[in-house]
Amino acid sequence: MRVNVDLKSPSLNLSGDSNVTLNYKKDDRNFITQVFAAQLPAIQTGFFNAHLSKDVIVQPHWHTNATELVFVISGEVITSVFDPFTQKLLSYRLKPGQVSQFPKGWFHWIVALTDYTHILTIFDVPTPDIVYGSDFLRFIPKEILNLAYCVNEEEYAKAVAPIQESVILGPPPGCIRVPDEVGSSYPQPVPITSVMSGYPNYSGYPSYGAQSGMPNSYINYGYGQNNTSY
Repeated sequence: MRVNVDLKSPSLNLSGDSNVTLNYKKDDRNFITQVFAAQLPAIQTGFFNAHLSKDVIVQPHWHTNATELVFVISGEVITSVFDPFTQKLLSYRLKPGQVSQFPKGWFHWIVALTDYTHILTIFDVPTPDIVYGSDFLRFIPKEILNLAYCVNEEEYAKAVAPIQESVILGPPPGCIRVPDEVGSSYPQPVPITSVMSGYPNYSGYPSYGAQSGMPNSYINYGYGQNNTSY
């Protein structure tokens, strides 16, 4: 939704500070601030200002009303988006000055590959909606998953039990577990980039220039559980 602002008003304000309004904070090195219509009524776009450490992920989610552009200021990230038309996952490794786009309604996520990563995620509307994958997982009834996909109800309930809220920046401490060669799991946390490096063709993720061919958790324009100012 775009906000109608009187550009002839003597009190018109066309400036803002993207460091002021905190959207979500994982710790002192991983947090997101923002500028949207709530902070700057005249804005016709809007963005998140995200600071991330290595292996931190902006959790899988999608936007019902907005296209998103990721711009890397410092550090390095992998952005991934699911193309619903080709049924393929498109992943791009980005460095400073490079961008990737998430079309409206497409499921996507971002993984930081270095410490002190700084990105902007820019939207084409001043008030974007968001639906978190974690909310989808924790609110969908286990019986529905069984009916739709033959997923074991109790195993699914156990698997999603740790997801008690929208964890916008993951992973939660100590919660990553990956399968070993015989199908069990390691009890210790494993860095996401270590896990991903074991995937087939991980080193072949296209970089910039090499591309081939719940309920809604929206709260006060911030979507998160920690909408405060600092």
